[in-house]
Amino acid sequence: MDERLASMSPDELRSAMRSLGYRTQNDLAQAIGVSRSAVSLWLEGKVGVPRPVAMLLRMLLAAQRRPF
Repeated sequence: MDERLASMSPDELRSAMRSLGYRTQNDLAQAIGVSRSAVSLWLEGKVGVPRPVAMLLRMLLAAQRRPF
């Protein structure tokens, strides 16, 4: 299975947030159109990161690394 399609662990989410420049849960929530409490639940591991969100963040990370 393509790893880009998998969910995301809280540690991977935290790392993605840092790499993409989102300093707070609210920053990420506003950027992707979800509530801050949803981001909080993902970071606490109480709810899994939805696959579409994980895919979006991984695509943003990949685009950031590409030389233009």
